[in-house]
Amino acid sequence: MSTNDYNSENSPIIQIERRKAIAFILAAAILALSLGFGLTKVGSGFASRTTNGITVTGSAKTSATADNAVWTLNVSLTRPTVAAAVTKVGTDVIAVSQYLTDGGIPAADITLGSVSTYANEEWQNGNSTGRILNYRANRDVVVRSKDVELIAKLAQGIGSLLQTGVSVNNYGPQYYISTLPSLRPKLLEEAMKDAKIRAEAITKAVGGSVGSVQSVRAGVFQVTTPDSTMTSDGGAYDTSSIEKTVTSTVSVTFAVK
Repeated sequence: MSTNDYNSENSPIIQIERRKAIAFILAAAILALSLGFGLTKVGSGFASRTTNGITVTGSAKTSATADNAVWTLNVSLTRPTVAAAVTKVGTDVIAVSQYLTDGGIPAADITLGSVSTYANEEWQNGNSTGRILNYRANRDVVVRSKDVELIAKLAQGIGSLLQTGVSVNNYGPQYYISTLPSLRPKLLEEAMKDAKIRAEAITKAVGGSVGSVQSVRAGVFQVTTPDSTMTSDGGAYDTSSIEKTVTSTVSVTFAVK
């Protein structure tokens, strides 16, 4: 190949250099467009956050005392025959009812469940032999009372009944608040005030101020023991204690000026 071939515009070397230059120009153009688009998105993101305002969570809590109690006692035992099991359950239920009424519970506050029985079969190597070992019978005794202090006292003294040979399972009283519906509006109002105070503190630190409320979402109520930190997404309701703490939360979005 002659020297003139290398110097001509159609030579292979010149064509390769041209393709490299074109590729470089195209890459630079694409990069410039990408940067411009990215900066536009970043700018619109800041604007969106400014438009949306600031979202904060406010909370409020108060103490409450349970004024309703439900106490379930279960008489359950095993005997060789159905008749013996049912008879003994009946005797023990009478003893439990007597303990309650002697302790000050009106008979009208006591509800007796139905008697249930089932046979305990013999099993060997995972298979039933068809032989009945014994029979179990049980019956619930349910107390519903507004005298929560009396219920608590009787629950603590149930051991004296067990010492007499009465076969009773004590699941412990459950304590409820009937005033919860009236507490909710007051707590939500206090939680809203708390949310505004928090929003003002945050915006003041950066030289802004809180505007109008854009949206509000009320959280679930948490009813817990006074010293508990337990929470639940679906709302907690502790029934083991008479004294309780009721907590409300709200999520509020404020405009920012």
